[in-house]
Amino acid sequence: MRGGPGQLLAGRYRLTDRPELLRAFAVDERTGESVLLRAVELPALLTAGQDPDEPNPAHGDRLVRRVAAVGSAAPSWHPRLLRGVGAFVEGELLWTVEERPAGQTLAELLAGGPVPPYRAAELAADLAGALRALHEAGLAHGNLTAESVLVCEDGAAMLGGLLSGVAQEALAEDLGGPGGRRRYEVRATLVGPVAERWPLDGGPAGDCWALGVLLQRMLTGRAPYPEGGVPELVTAVRDGRREPSVVCGLLAPLAERLLQPDPTLRPTAEAARQELAALLVGAPEPADGERAARAVELKPDAPLVRQRPRRRGRGGRPEVGAEFNGAGTGGGRAPRIPPSLLGPLLVGGVFLLLVVGMVAVVLFAG
Repeated sequence: MRGGPGQLLAGRYRLTDRPELLRAFAVDERTGESVLLRAVELPALLTAGQDPDEPNPAHGDRLVRRVAAVGSAAPSWHPRLLRGVGAFVEGELLWTVEERPAGQTLAELLAGGPVPPYRAAELAADLAGALRALHEAGLAHGNLTAESVLVCEDGAAMLGGLLSGVAQEALAEDLGGPGGRRRYEVRATLVGPVAERWPLDGGPAGDCWALGVLLQRMLTGRAPYPEGGVPELVTAVRDGRREPSVVCGLLAPLAERLLQPDPTLRPTAEAARQELAALLVGAPEPADGERAARAVELKPDAPLVRQRPRRRGRGGRPEVGAEFNGAGTGGGRAPRIPPSLLGPLLVGGVFLLLVVGMVAVVLFAG
């Protein structure tokens, strides 16, 4: 996508920075809230097998209506679900819009390495609660990935990407049919080798499987299935060839059940949430290592020469020269005679001795 800050899309969304590939941040000028725009390319796929000069604009409108229907049915009241704002077609792109509070994606967080077990449990519990709300509304998410999860500034995880996932799945079905090789090829182009997006089954059970994949990714920094390419990934999922869940430590039992090939053996989103909540009840208090490290860095260096507190004179003011080095009148030492008085004192002493001597001679002679 070309453009930059200030560009207006759909007469409503003004870009706030230079857009990335099929992704842009903007401000909704009607509401003033920050939003995230995700795009799906339409013409190259919609015109396959047709005249490239005659794209079907009605197809994009149908996709927008399908996306909007799911967005309207989603429980936008849930505190762990990012609210889908809408969808529109502009040029050769189908855009979906969702709210975007301050935070970073889980993918950005994981770029720094795996997260501790109890932190992973907190994030997974938030996501399980969001999935439960969707499933109770009769919807499946289908796009639970590290890119679609937002970790907010308060540490909570919010699940987004619902509308963009619906747009991709709807486009793959329209172009490739309900199943078969053609749909697989279109979907592979749209989705790519992301393990969470390739469960053996769809619906709520597929979302729970994706939660298991994401949980193991959070704990280890990698997916339990190979992601070198879509064929390799799909084959590994079908054959059950994955990294053992034992690498998940105390969360290994839950991860193992979520990744069961048989969907009837997987816990529901609500069961997973309850199990994670029970685990978190016994979690130890986290050590604020970052704050401690910062305090050490800001602590001033100790003085090279130890100093005694200054003595207080009249009025509470410190006496000048009352330092620990003994150069003043403190410390019990006798005061020194100023050099300017040494001469007069010496002369006076000699004169006094002469007087005393003369008196002694007169007395002795008499």
